Amino acid sequence: MDKRNFIKALGGLSISPFLTSSGAKEFMSLSNFLPKIPDDEELWKVVRSHYKLKDEYINLESGYYCILPQPTLEHFIEHVRYVNYEGAYYMREYQFPNKDKVAAQLAEFVNTNPEELVITRNATESLDLIISGFPWENGDEAIYAEQDYGAMINQFKLVAKREGIINKVISVPNHPKSDEEIVSLYENQITSKTKLIMVCHQINITGQILPIRKICDMAHSYGVDVLVDGAHCVGQFDVSIDDLNCDYYASSLHKWLSTPLGAGLLYVNKKNISKIWPFFASGSQNLNDIKRLNHTGTHPVHTDIAISNAIDYINWIGVKKKEERLRFLQRYWSDKLRGKKNVLVNTPEDIQRSCGIGNVGLKNIKPGKMAQLLFDKYKIFTVAIDGANVHGCRISPNIFTTTEELDSLVNAVTELSQISS
Repeated sequence: MDKRNFIKALGGLSISPFLTSSGAKEFMSLSNFLPKIPDDEELWKVVRSHYKLKDEYINLESGYYCILPQPTLEHFIEHVRYVNYEGAYYMREYQFPNKDKVAAQLAEFVNTNPEELVITRNATESLDLIISGFPWENGDEAIYAEQDYGAMINQFKLVAKREGIINKVISVPNHPKSDEEIVSLYENQITSKTKLIMVCHQINITGQILPIRKICDMAHSYGVDVLVDGAHCVGQFDVSIDDLNCDYYASSLHKWLSTPLGAGLLYVNKKNISKIWPFFASGSQNLNDIKRLNHTGTHPVHTDIAISNAIDYINWIGVKKKEERLRFLQRYWSDKLRGKKNVLVNTPEDIQRSCGIGNVGLKNIKPGKMAQLLFDKYKIFTVAIDGANVHGCRISPNIFTTTEELDSLVNAVTELSQISS
């Protein structure tokens, strides 16, 4: 089905939220009308046709925000119209039942118990809630890495000033020799006062995937909780929270799951729910109810509903198939640049240590200048990273990216590597 006919068919659908005023109609799943395409190459062509892309540049910066495919976008627009049509009636009668139903679908998608998961607005909110709400005592210790996201690092610094905790900072190598090398970096900092370790499931600036289960098992042997920053993971590769054995997990769904902006998740193991203080007071008096950590007030509820459409879309593709495609795209460009003079690929070569995100730098050009040249001269949009032992541009293609576009990146970086410093 070509793009024009697809959108035409989409516009003719009768799209309803999970619960209408009568409570009788079920939400129409995207899978009801998306075509089955057995041939992979044809699939990716159809997928690309689902995205409205700018001609002015090649977008290789999906790491901040993955734009919505038209099927999800059209459903989202209908949700906005519907909530606006129903007004306060929807907000009072159906906002929370719908959110619960989406949360249950999301919990199934990431393989965990719906009683341990809530929908938030982003990973930062989820992670900061745990960092701030943890039952700290003066002198307690926390461990994190300098490669962690800045907002979380700042939150730990804020809690240190407020609660008197001690933050211990490690540095994760860009090219570790083994899982054990990474695990030992965290283990070597643990003392009897250590209460919480924060660790990235995938480091956002390099794309490196860390051995979360091994880190969690090690930390638990010392009685230490583990908070996992999975901001980039859900929707990029197959995530099973229950298999990680972590205490807390957070992700931004507007990244690789391609939901509308303002959607995230927070998982809290049921044994820990009662000890976390919420940001905002909830009406729930049950300390073991995870919803008491998720009082958001009035917010754009149509975004919550659209999470379901985003899950439908990725399930239509296949989670594993999307993961394989993103890994293929990353390796397509990074393998061609590894070993070239003046080129530094800051993402591990081991294929299981990364997926769609990569990072490449130049010895002869600083990251900021490199990103500017890529955009101005070659019309390639990336983001510069210059710190925490990472110096280069983050490259994050999406499933709409073609190998021809990545060839343009390879050619551009190769040319820039030959410029005299």
